[in-house]
Amino acid sequence: MMEIPLYVIDAFASRVFKGNPAAVCPLESWLDDELMQSIASENNLSETAFLVPAGDNAWELRWFTPTVEVDLCGHATLASAFVLSMNKHTAAPQYLFHTKSSPMQVKQEKDWLTLDFPGRDLQEIEDKAAVL
Repeated sequence: MMEIPLYVIDAFASRVFKGNPAAVCPLESWLDDELMQSIASENNLSETAFLVPAGDNAWELRWFTPTVEVDLCGHATLASAFVLSMNKHTAAPQYLFHTKSSPMQVKQEKDWLTLDFPGRDLQEIEDKAAVL
């Protein structure tokens, strides 16, 4: 039987049962998408993050809700960095996460983790009435 580490982290909180919970599963290599989706469904949290090493302080990162994979999730990214920071083999002053949306960097400064969200270019909407 395969063992998969799983951590539940309360992001944006200094106490347990506060903040925004996310599950984090550090892996050595990717699991089947269907299995990751099943794990996220079983966790039944807003997101479950899966991460795989991709080099020096770099990680590939994917997020799943109980029903679908999503392209971006801030609190689960911070939760992933927290899990890495608590492990003496992966602790570092910063982490680079390669995601479907873009690279994301998390820096650790004392007790704080800071996430650099990806930027998107603004685009004018042709049919403004469709937005209103």
